[in-house]
Amino acid sequence: MNILLKYFPDLTEEQQEQFSLLGGLYEEWNAKINVISRKDIESLYERHVLHSLAIAKIMQFKPGAHILDVGTGGGFPGIPLAILYPETQFYLVDVIAKKIKVVNEVAKALDLKNVKAAQRRAGTFDDRFDFIVSRAVTNMPDFVKWVRKNIAKKSNHDLKNGILYLKGGDLTEELALFPKAIQHNLSDYFEGEFFETKKVVYLPLKYKS
Repeated sequence: MNILLKYFPDLTEEQQEQFSLLGGLYEEWNAKINVISRKDIESLYERHVLHSLAIAKIMQFKPGAHILDVGTGGGFPGIPLAILYPETQFYLVDVIAKKIKVVNEVAKALDLKNVKAAQRRAGTFDDRFDFIVSRAVTNMPDFVKWVRKNIAKKSNHDLKNGILYLKGGDLTEELALFPKAIQHNLSDYFEGEFFETKKVVYLPLKYKS
């Protein structure tokens, strides 16, 4: 928890309590259904929770906004972002049913009324969202193909609607087709070796009818 308060000192008491419960919840569920690697569960708050919240350093979601988390796994980045933005609606999808079960159970335990989760494959539904978030589920060209039709037409934020993608390494080749993509280095926001090569990629996308 201390690492979260270092970078997000304005958390409410309720948010602090919800974040503090995450460790125990994921340890419990990970023992039943492996959604986080065994070595990473010990670094949950740095490598999963804080990593997810990096998106909040780039974009502050407004009340009433709708966010889609594709390939959420055990609920990242969607669950931490839903705690941080209780008035924003989050829809978390993954193709693996047991992972969605964990997401639903964690959201229920935290009383997150702004989270819905479903076993769905990206590209198979037409719901519209202000932003689509994810953690490195595939390369950007394929990801854009999956989610392009899910971008809402009207932008209500300072940044135009689009993708906020957590990924690491050299993305020059992968982003060559997307000249409007902006890379934000997480080392500019967070200390530690884990964040040295990590990025948030923002890619504005136009509504496609």
